[in-house]
Amino acid sequence: MSFQGIEEAFNRISNVVNKTAVMTSRTLNSLLNAKIYFKCENFQRVGAFKFRGAYNALSLLSKEAKKRGVITHSSGNHAQAVALAASILGIKATIVMPKGAPTNKIKATKDYGAQIVFCDNSLEARSQITEKLIEKYNYKLIHPYDDNDIICGQGTAAYELIKEIGELNIVIAPLGGGGLLSGTALAAKGLCPEVQIFGVEPSMADDAYRSIQAGYIIESTYPETIADGLRTSLCERTFTIIQKFVDQIVTVSEKEIINAMRFLWERMKIIIEPSGSVSLAALLSNKINTKNMKVGIILSGGNIDIAPFFQLLEKRVVQS
Repeated sequence: MSFQGIEEAFNRISNVVNKTAVMTSRTLNSLLNAKIYFKCENFQRVGAFKFRGAYNALSLLSKEAKKRGVITHSSGNHAQAVALAASILGIKATIVMPKGAPTNKIKATKDYGAQIVFCDNSLEARSQITEKLIEKYNYKLIHPYDDNDIICGQGTAAYELIKEIGELNIVIAPLGGGGLLSGTALAAKGLCPEVQIFGVEPSMADDAYRSIQAGYIIESTYPETIADGLRTSLCERTFTIIQKFVDQIVTVSEKEIINAMRFLWERMKIIIEPSGSVSLAALLSNKINTKNMKVGIILSGGNIDIAPFFQLLEKRVVQS
């Protein structure tokens, strides 16, 4: 796993993934006195950067592994990514999902053709059921982030961003299990050696922040943050990369996450889920100094459950 691995992943997947838009906001730039560039991975296939890693990992499997089928555990975006990548490559996919996963993400995973097995809302339950199914069917595990090929695939988002807009002073990415942040750090440092890398996670799910401070991994206990995609814990692989290449981890409150979502929805017309808005939340709450800086943000994903909004509209129509 290296910068070279990210370049190879980019060449491997570039004809399949979307080259996502880079967007800016004059209002935000004026507010922060900085140049902010959003890499909009909410416009990626399945609505998240996760498709980059999933397709890269599945495309590298042996013929025998592809024939046996793959399995993963995920609350949503990685589940959808593996399901779609498997469908494209003709591979059977089984996804272990917590019962509390968002309904829209469950539906999308099914629609991509994967078989879903539900588990209790804990990381331990996910792992236990996944291991039992691997033992029974000999599936190949496609871990959401503890996998070199996944990390290299995720890093292609930052690689693509910097190749398009040039060198950056700061790059910011959401932090859950650390796959995106690890790949982002490797890609950004490879292209811009002096760049500062920041990871952002919810204060209610600050296990990575506490882990880096302690010098060892402190596991998450499935916190009830609104950012459901960031409830996972670091693994040794991502912990080591983050220790070496990430300059700082900051945390944001639930209210700050919602405020960032509102800015993106109202001012930039970008529909983004809570997990994808934490990076902007850190800027709006002045937790990262970006004055006179050129800043890149990986913005992902876009799989918010919009059913309640449309139910409200339908109710109004009926009442009228």
